[in-house]
Amino acid sequence: MKAKTLMIQGTGSGVGKSIITAGFCRQFFLDGWRVAPFKAQNMSLNSFVTEDGGELGRAQAYQAEACGIKPHVNMNPILLKPSGDNMSQVIVMGKVTENRDAKNYYANHKRHETEVKKAFDHLSREYELIVLEGAGSPAEINLKQWDLVNMPMAQMAKAPVIIVGDIDRGGVFAWMKGTFDLLEPEEKDRVAGFIINKFRGDPDLLTPGLRQFEDMVHKPILGVIPYCRDLFVDEEDAIPTEAYPSAQNGSGNLDAAVIWYPRISNFTDVSPLAADPSVTLRYVSNRAQLGNPDLIILPGSKNTLDDVEFLKRQGLAEAICDRFHSGSIILGICAGFQILGKTVRDPYNMESRQTEVSGLNLLDFETTLLTQKKTRQVRQTTLSSPLFQAGLPIEGYEIHMGETEFKTEYLPLFGTPNGNHPLHLGLTNHEGTLVGTYVHGFLDNEEVRISFLQHIRILRGLPAPNDTFNYKAFREQNLNRLAKLVSASVDMKKVKEIINGTW
Repeated sequence: MKAKTLMIQGTGSGVGKSIITAGFCRQFFLDGWRVAPFKAQNMSLNSFVTEDGGELGRAQAYQAEACGIKPHVNMNPILLKPSGDNMSQVIVMGKVTENRDAKNYYANHKRHETEVKKAFDHLSREYELIVLEGAGSPAEINLKQWDLVNMPMAQMAKAPVIIVGDIDRGGVFAWMKGTFDLLEPEEKDRVAGFIINKFRGDPDLLTPGLRQFEDMVHKPILGVIPYCRDLFVDEEDAIPTEAYPSAQNGSGNLDAAVIWYPRISNFTDVSPLAADPSVTLRYVSNRAQLGNPDLIILPGSKNTLDDVEFLKRQGLAEAICDRFHSGSIILGICAGFQILGKTVRDPYNMESRQTEVSGLNLLDFETTLLTQKKTRQVRQTTLSSPLFQAGLPIEGYEIHMGETEFKTEYLPLFGTPNGNHPLHLGLTNHEGTLVGTYVHGFLDNEEVRISFLQHIRILRGLPAPNDTFNYKAFREQNLNRLAKLVSASVDMKKVKEIINGTW
């Protein structure tokens, strides 16, 4: 028996497809379904590594979490990670295959279509329900012949489609109507209804528009989901607007500044700090915004060399070093870790047209980007250091092409019982003021994060928080809140009829 299907498409990027898909996944999971997410092709700089070392979009990992299952590359068979305005790293079934511009990428359309079908068929045999997500808009008429992820995928999966529109951007009825009008007749037949997302205002003023729209397209509005500012979810592509530069999104006494360069990636690494009420997290992209933070975080990047040059142009490279020498603690994660060293080289132009740049020279090592990407999950324990007591469990994952050669001995942060203490997984200087790691997600580990923040507070003379924040419980609570928000706002009886083919 193949799984039943439901597909969420949208009028454009950023309208809420990923989050609404996660909400449906969570609600069906709570209702007792064996449910899994699927997105044929994803373009995102936020990714996750599975237990067997495959890479997939972070949004699908989050949706799998909503389903109560472990992520697998079948949930996102094709991932595109942009390294420039017209260049992306192509990841097929979890492994890097090539770097391609758009025209050359489409030359492999048939091969990608085969991989997508195999991945979907595998999931369909394992689960009762697959909730599929589209990408961008199904009405991109200039790209329709190469579309793998919207209406062709719905046809392949025999999935009814719900189209989501974002009313917060304005013009939602025109956006939904225009999208619907550009669909082919057989595609229109597959559309089961619409959802309006991010509504804030008087529902009575919206109701006449809902009825008029339904009369025009002869399809129902299945729900209107209210705007919810304090709902915490994993972001797929964009830094949340609430955390734009200099906008402080918390009242905590520990001030953390995240450096926002153009090719920032895996910024979900800092989500545990963004959610922690004892921390104020903000993103900065130029020197004037930096201020005097307690913690400066250099996150991942998909184009490390170009982003280093950005830091220098913006005056941030000099400002970060100045703040470090004045007492700010520095944390570099993955590419951010590489930037803390002396030199970053890209001899094969894997990411950049440049072949070498000088880093911040705060740590004594050099990094070279190689042709093979390292993707693996990491399970270690902490070693005794200024940051941690020994023996705290840590889980995370590596995603990098850089090999780092250390010229000076530093204190390793993580190790294994057999005495293996690789510096690239995590290190600090003897004062505990410079910290670097290749491990994404290490701040998700409760004891490790609490110890790290306590260390910063001691160095900066800050008081301890009144309460201990539990990030894992917080994520579970917000997934359940998301499910409740979606199910309370959408006609779930009608949605189930759509899934069962009785609509």
